[in-house]
Amino acid sequence: MNVHDSEHMSGMLEQAGYRKATLDEEARNEADVIVINTCAVRENAANKLYGNLGQLAAIKRNRPGMQIAVGGCLAQKDRSTIVERAPWVDVVFGTHNLDVLPTLLERARHNQEAQVEIAESLQVFPSTLPTKRESVFAGWVSISVGCNNTCTFCIVPHLRGKERDRRPGQILAEVQALVDQGAIEVTLLGQNVNSYGVEFGDRGAFAKLLRACGEIEGLERVRFTSPHPAAFTDDVIDAMAETPNVMPQLHMPLQSGSDKILRAMRRSYRSAKFLGILDKVREKLPNASITTDIIVGFPGETEEDFQETLRVVEASRFSSAFTFQYSPRPGTPAAELDNQIPKAVVQERYERLMALQDRVSATESENLVGTTVNVLVTEGKDGETHRLTGRAEDNRLVHLAVPARVAALVAASDVTSAADPRLSDEMDSELPRPGDVVTVTVTKGAPYHLVADSAVEGGAYSVRRTRAGDAWAEREKTRLGIIAEEHSHQNQPERSESGAVMLGLPSLRGNA
Repeated sequence: MNVHDSEHMSGMLEQAGYRKATLDEEARNEADVIVINTCAVRENAANKLYGNLGQLAAIKRNRPGMQIAVGGCLAQKDRSTIVERAPWVDVVFGTHNLDVLPTLLERARHNQEAQVEIAESLQVFPSTLPTKRESVFAGWVSISVGCNNTCTFCIVPHLRGKERDRRPGQILAEVQALVDQGAIEVTLLGQNVNSYGVEFGDRGAFAKLLRACGEIEGLERVRFTSPHPAAFTDDVIDAMAETPNVMPQLHMPLQSGSDKILRAMRRSYRSAKFLGILDKVREKLPNASITTDIIVGFPGETEEDFQETLRVVEASRFSSAFTFQYSPRPGTPAAELDNQIPKAVVQERYERLMALQDRVSATESENLVGTTVNVLVTEGKDGETHRLTGRAEDNRLVHLAVPARVAALVAASDVTSAADPRLSDEMDSELPRPGDVVTVTVTKGAPYHLVADSAVEGGAYSVRRTRAGDAWAEREKTRLGIIAEEHSHQNQPERSESGAVMLGLPSLRGNA
């Protein structure tokens, strides 16, 4: 969600006439505007912010007129404290008023003093703002903002506000627009996606939304994040199983396996219900990849409580887990509890949890050796092995080999050059582009990725050209001047100098 907010910030700046600094300009510290979008979920995010601001102070002293803006959750939380601690910051804006960023930058230049503007409630729904999407083949779509839960460790409801739901028609129109622009994958975003619809009185709205996405022609992959176990219902499982383009993937936050700790966290489910949900999902979707979030060292957590977490993790067979050491956040009820766990104890438990999850993840990956997967290729590659990188339908990361005769073409692939073989009108049929789908066989399983070397071991390998791959190639050709830039027209995106898909924005002038 933070990354998607950053796409909105970029879109607004480009609409206001800025352009993204090139990599060379960034390396030479020549950007005129630097925007830092912050998170407040963990304490180290705040430390990182002020560390980065300290480094930028020296750069700004040598660049008169350079501006620094800080937005997001830490800005909402710390407000004017940011300018007090880092007086060289020009703009501070919050989570509820992303739309004011260009105006505040202009005002700070004109007034020659810092501008701090924090709204207490949502002013403009972010999805109505201009958006500069970094990918042409996959995109995020917000279905709601804010959260109605009261987890004692979480500061998000305080900073993001109560849940606000978009209407289904607005969401589906945005999804359709992305598909029209070449995207074949969409991820629906919300703090608690399965609570979607409560605001307008339809508790079954999320399952209906998933099914409606299945009716959009050309949309091949639908994902969502994150649901809440307490509100996860059977109709959502049915929609996942019965809608072909909803992927067999589920991120289900556990947080703790101890019922006592779940109660203290104010998480309104217990471990038995959590495991029951996973059983139902696997009954309908046997090959589903399930991931989770876990907090270690919540106040009052005993060794017995931690053992319960290990028990549930072992039983859940997560393909991966985002594990966190508890971080007290000022303003949350948990931060006021007396029985905080010593750092050394938390660290030791964290290491045991990681060792267990590594073993479980490795086993789950090894079980896939010999299976065939369809991989949506991304823009990454390994410089030494020439393996390409992408995501399987269950969202597992896959590193895949190409046939030996194509390896030299992969090695020559370089989007900074018009000689990139992926942009050739006579491109080799076995050379994938970002956005294309490659069918391969898994040959090795590692804890957090799969290796598919079937192309060089005599196994499955086939490339399916997609509209998304076409859109990627068109974007890169336009950016490199191989083809003339097209005029914007209905259902066609503009292309920015940085190569991102724009939603009808004007030509660009400055740099940011």
